[in-house]
Amino acid sequence: MNYHNYYPVDVVNGPGTRCTLFVSGCVHQCRGCYNQSTWRLDAGHAYTRELEDLIIADLNDSRIKRRGLSLSGGDPLHPANVAAVLALVKRVQAECTGKDIWLWTGYRLAELGEQQRAVLEYVNVVVDGKFEKELHDPELVWRGSSNQVIHHLKD
Repeated sequence: MNYHNYYPVDVVNGPGTRCTLFVSGCVHQCRGCYNQSTWRLDAGHAYTRELEDLIIADLNDSRIKRRGLSLSGGDPLHPANVAAVLALVKRVQAECTGKDIWLWTGYRLAELGEQQRAVLEYVNVVVDGKFEKELHDPELVWRGSSNQVIHHLKD
């Protein structure tokens, strides 16, 4: 997997202060997407164990009260990203007490395959659906267009 950017302190992509990882690779390529530079699977940087260790350390750093991890992109549920994303969310759940995980995907929940659904077992909130420029509404919270749905999977 490649990633485009990692922000250890982010207050835009989900509630509270968060760590946010933007992965590379998106098959949806929505018209009007604000993050087109993440579409190619080979964009950005190689995702490494060192980066994963840093994310875990940042989430556990008591100097900044982080609420959790946000995964966006690109698309974290792109088939080429699923194995690495699954390993990361498993580690967050096992090693980061009290942190939630938010994930944005262009897929609808009903479209997900077995491996993609396995990731969601560790995710608290998923925002699903392609960005649709015609349905863009800047007043929406945590989503760009009104067709996208926020699913609270677990507390």
